[in-house]
Amino acid sequence: MLSRILVIIGSVRPNRICPVIAEWVASVGREILPAEFEIVDLRDWPLPMDVEPSIPATGDYRTDLTKAWSEKIAGGDAVVFVSPQYNWGYPAALKNALDHLYREWAGKPAMIVTYGGHGGGKCAAQLHQVLSGLKMKPVETMPGFTLSRARIEANAGKVDPVTEFAEGRSTLERAFGELGRS
Repeated sequence: MLSRILVIIGSVRPNRICPVIAEWVASVGREILPAEFEIVDLRDWPLPMDVEPSIPATGDYRTDLTKAWSEKIAGGDAVVFVSPQYNWGYPAALKNALDHLYREWAGKPAMIVTYGGHGGGKCAAQLHQVLSGLKMKPVETMPGFTLSRARIEANAGKVDPVTEFAEGRSTLERAFGELGRS
C-alpha cells in the first residue's frame, strides 16, 4: 500500500503553470488514494550538472544537496511526474534531477502527467522510457492535457485545471487507480 506519494513539478521556468497543475493532480489523487501527497518543486532543488564524482548507481554522494535529494526521493513510496512538453521532450531540469540518483528510483511505481500544445504524448513516451531504465514501474495510463495556442503564447503563468482539463479528469483518475494497484 502506498502511504507517501511525491508529486514532482517538472518545470523551473518563470511564469510556469506546472505548480498549479501539480496541485490539482495531487488534489485528484487525494480523492482516490488514502495516501499523503507531497509536492516537490524542482526550483527548490537546484542540482548542479555533473557535480558528483561517482556514478549515481554507487550511491556515493559527496554533496549535501545530492544527499538531501537522495533522502527526499527515498522517502516516497511512489512518484507522480507533472511535466510540460518542450519541443517534443521534457525539461532538462527534470532529466538532471532523475540522473542525480539511481537506487532511490528503482522499484517505485510512477505516474506521468503531461501538458502542452499537443498534450505532451511525446514527452510522456520519453519520460516513460527513462523511468523504465531507472527500474521504476510506470503505470500504463499517461494523462496528457492540451493547452490552447493562446494560453501558451500568453505565457502568463495562469491556468485553471479544474475547468480547462475537466474533459481529461477521468483519464487522470484511471491513472491514479493503476498507481494504487501497483
